[in-house]
Amino acid sequence: MLLPGIFDPSPNFRGSHDVDSFEFNKIAGWALAAAVTLLGVSIGTTMAFRPIKPEKPGYVVEGVEADASATAGPVVAEKPIAFYLASADVAKGEVVFKKCGACHNNEKGGAAGIGPNLYGIVGNVHDHAPGFAYSDALMAMKGKPWTFEELNKWLTSPKAYAAGTKMAFAGISKPEERANVLAYLNSKSDSPLPLPAVPAEAAAPAAAPAAAPAAAAPAPAK
Repeated sequence: MLLPGIFDPSPNFRGSHDVDSFEFNKIAGWALAAAVTLLGVSIGTTMAFRPIKPEKPGYVVEGVEADASATAGPVVAEKPIAFYLASADVAKGEVVFKKCGACHNNEKGGAAGIGPNLYGIVGNVHDHAPGFAYSDALMAMKGKPWTFEELNKWLTSPKAYAAGTKMAFAGISKPEERANVLAYLNSKSDSPLPLPAVPAEAAAPAAAPAAAPAAAAPAPAK
């Protein structure tokens, strides 16, 4: 006997519900099996066709620098700056000096910029610009003259020359360019200095060793 308000499902209803559950489980099983199969195929394909990069690329990509250790030739020792000054080009130096123009003025009577005015700098002292706030590193060289040799060291690497300098410029690596800049700066003066003499060992290559004298011919047999 059924209580009022309580539904008693018929056998046909329970059978339909069991079929629906079975079909759902079957479809879910197929989907899971397909996903596992695709994952296995993907992993297997990646392992089978993993690309092998050559040690040296077959083409050159512009803008990418090669490894310096692999391409650098033998290091050539620089000659004294006087050697390069002998063939320096003032016009080329003016072009290179544009790198410095953002911070330095080199016109007579011109105002200082981030750095001091460089008019008449060659041969002058390190603290040549009155009132300019030099770094402690340069003030430690107060009164020391800016010779061609000292300026060459400074232009090569300001930070190496005066550790703690305020100047952020990295320097000029090529001695020929430094010589051109020095020749240009020397021209920006009321009294340009004469260029230093080229040392004899730098002016001419070393003479080739003399050939050894020929050995005396043996005396004819008697």
